[in-house]
Amino acid sequence: MAGHKKVRNPKERKRLRRKAAIRKRLRGTAERPRLSVFRSAKHIYAQAVDDDGNRVIAAASDLQEGVAADGPKKARAHAVGLAIGKKLLEQNVDHVVFDRNGYIYHGRVKEVADGAREAGLKF
Repeated sequence: MAGHKKVRNPKERKRLRRKAAIRKRLRGTAERPRLSVFRSAKHIYAQAVDDDGNRVIAAASDLQEGVAADGPKKARAHAVGLAIGKKLLEQNVDHVVFDRNGYIYHGRVKEVADGAREAGLKF
């Protein structure tokens, strides 16, 4: 990663190491962007990134209008996956590379992926 900062939280430090290892292998293009997921304690965010052009193609979060704003966090994460999938399909993008951002592929991160697949994206 570009700026190395000292992270005191051991769980966050491990996640950042996993994230760096994953990002060495993943690269998003305009035809096949990188679908990156970020989860905080309360919310979940997803964005499709074209690393070649250094730009975000589409983004969705549970804070946006039209995406499920209430209910269990896993249901909101599934709705975010559906929203990002629909946005990408509108731009004629149907294949993505999934970047779990160092998180374990379980729970809300898995729900985002399942929602995107349900919308019609292929990983």
